[in-house]
Amino acid sequence: MGDYSKALEFYEESHKIYEKALSPNHPSLATSYNNIGQVYNNMGDYSKALEFYEKSLKIREKALPPNHPDLATSHNNIGQVYNNMGDYSKALEFYEKAHQIKEKSLPSNHPSLATSYNNIGTVYYYMGDYSKALEFYEKAHQIKEKALPPNHPNLGTSYICIGLVYKNIGDYSKALEFYEKAHKRKEKAVPPNHPDLAMSYNNIGLVYKNMGDYSKALEFCEKAHQIKEKALPPNHPHVAISYNNIGGLYADMGDYSKALEFYEKSLKIREKALPPNHLDLASSYNNIGQVYKNMGDYSKALEFYEKDLEITKKALPPNHPSLAASYNNIGLVYNSMGDYSKALEFYEKTHKIK
Repeated sequence: MGDYSKALEFYEESHKIYEKALSPNHPSLATSYNNIGQVYNNMGDYSKALEFYEKSLKIREKALPPNHPDLATSHNNIGQVYNNMGDYSKALEFYEKAHQIKEKSLPSNHPSLATSYNNIGTVYYYMGDYSKALEFYEKAHQIKEKALPPNHPNLGTSYICIGLVYKNIGDYSKALEFYEKAHKRKEKAVPPNHPDLAMSYNNIGLVYKNMGDYSKALEFCEKAHQIKEKALPPNHPHVAISYNNIGGLYADMGDYSKALEFYEKSLKIREKALPPNHLDLASSYNNIGQVYKNMGDYSKALEFYEKDLEITKKALPPNHPSLAASYNNIGLVYNSMGDYSKALEFYEKTHKIK
C-alpha cells in the first residue's frame, strides 16, 4: 500500500511498548529499530534510516552469535542505505560483511546468497566496473534458477540487473531481451500500480531511448512515472529519476524547454532528498548544463557543468570515466565560447583519464 507515515506511527507505538517491557539489548528491540529504519529507507530519508539500522546492529552484535542471519540482515540494510546515498565503498564493506555471514550459515544455493551476490554486483555497477557487476549478477541468477519457481519475482530482478549491465556496455538487443523477461514476470507477480512495475517500464523505455526510438521510450517512461506518482511520496528520489528520464527524452527530441522543465523538477527533489555529494545530483547538474549548452546559453551551461564536476571529483576515483566526461563537457563549452586555451586545459584533463 505504501502508506509509510501510518507504518511509522504503528512501528513507533510498538517500539515504545518494547522499550518499557524489555531489556535494552533484547533482540526484539533490534527488530523494532530495524523496522523503523526500513520505513525511513522506503521514504528516501537515508540519514534517519541509517540511524535506526545502526541502533539495531549495535544490539544484535551484543545479543546474537557472530554468524546469526539477523546480523547479516543488519549489515545488508546498512549497505543498502550507503548504496542509496552514493557511498559505494561503504556499501561494499557492509554488503561483503553480510555475504560472509551468509556463506557460513546457509547452504550454497540459498536465495539469500543470491540477494547478497546481487547487492555486491549493484555496487560494482554503480562504480562503473561492469565486468565485475555482470559476474556477481550471473552468480545470483544461477542460484535463483535452481532455488526458485520459474515465475518467482526475484528471477525478474536478476533479469533486470543483467539487462542493465548490457545496456551500459551498449548491447541494447541483449538488454531489451532481459528487461522484457523481467517485465513479463513482474506483470504476473505484482498489482498494476506497484513500484517494481514502474522500474520495469522505465528500464524498457531507456533501452528504446538508446536505440533512438524516442516515442516508444516516452511511452514507457510516462507509464513508469504515473505509477510512481501514485505509489510514492512526492519527494521520493525515484520520482526524481522519473522526471529526469522524461527530461532526457525531450532533450534528445530537441524540445529543450520541456527538457529543462522536467530536469528542474528532478533536481528540486534531489536537492531535498539526497546528500550534497550524491552522484544523482551531479547527473542533474550535468543534464541541465547540457540543455543550456544546446540552447546556446554558455554561461548557464558552465555554471551547471562546474557544479557537476565539483561533486564528481569528490564522489568518484580520479580515473573514473564520468570524471573524464565532466572535464570534456566543460572543455566543449569553453571551445564554443572561443576560449581555446581553457578548452585545451579541460580536454587534456579528459585525455589523461581516457
